[in-house]
Amino acid sequence: MVLNRLFRRRAEPDVQIDQGLEKTRRGVFLEITRLFDRSVLDEELYEDLEMLLIQADVGWDVSQKLVAELRERVDRDRIKDPADAREILRQEMILLLEFATRNRKVKILQRGVPFVIMVVGVNGVGKTTSIAKLAAYHQRFGRSVMLAAGDTFRAAAIDQLSVWGERLKVPVIAHQQGADPGAVVFDAMQAAHARNIDVLIVDTAGRLHTKYNLMAELEKLRKIMRRHVETAPQEVLLVIDATTGQNGLIQAQEFAKSVDITDIMIAKLDGTAKGGIAFSVAKELGTPISYVGTGEKATDLAEFRPDTYVDSLFFGVGEGL
Repeated sequence: MVLNRLFRRRAEPDVQIDQGLEKTRRGVFLEITRLFDRSVLDEELYEDLEMLLIQADVGWDVSQKLVAELRERVDRDRIKDPADAREILRQEMILLLEFATRNRKVKILQRGVPFVIMVVGVNGVGKTTSIAKLAAYHQRFGRSVMLAAGDTFRAAAIDQLSVWGERLKVPVIAHQQGADPGAVVFDAMQAAHARNIDVLIVDTAGRLHTKYNLMAELEKLRKIMRRHVETAPQEVLLVIDATTGQNGLIQAQEFAKSVDITDIMIAKLDGTAKGGIAFSVAKELGTPISYVGTGEKATDLAEFRPDTYVDSLFFGVGEGL
């Protein structure tokens, strides 16, 4: 059958992503899977599928797009078996996520030249914990890491970052609450050079540009970084809270208007039964999702792979196609 040549093999399972998506898989996506248990493909299936995708936070426009593409391929390839239709849906979801990953930039880390990651996101999305996870991630590759407490408007942000620094045995450059973030970044860049640090992760204030001139502040930080490393920041990572659903997408769109975001991390994935936000983010922003947060520990970070993500929505570890 021609269709079989188009089928993808199931991705190698990632236990962290699988566990992070368990609530979604056991909830809305279990209902989606059961839709295809019927004996025939009918209009009711398409209508129910669109409704369930929206419930899963895939988003209105993206849900309609996926259902329309499913209809088109079912008609074109003369699919009769609902199980084959489910496989087509799986493929289309992977392709949608892969579209954004094509924009991922090649990152080159050089010993002795700080690879600077500027982390942005509104307050409450889990930015500080995500920074700790990112630090632990780079440590696993044997890289030296330093943190900069650039969010000087919240004392809690400075304190939390310092606590994580102690836990991970990572130096933290911090000033007092209310200090100039630019001064913190300047000191951090100097310290990173002096200590031959491989990766410098910079926290920033979590306020949208509607409340503060975010673009001006972040551009100022960029200029300070580039006095030391011409290409810095080599990564601008936006953290999105998966539990906020479509509000997270709106926040991402607001940041994208002011900041040149290179990568996205979806945090708190384990805390929601609606893991479909990744599809909205990929379609609407076109920015690569690079990481997902799957728990509260520093090690609860997984690299994002479209095929692994989609397969974890449909199938748990040990389950077949």
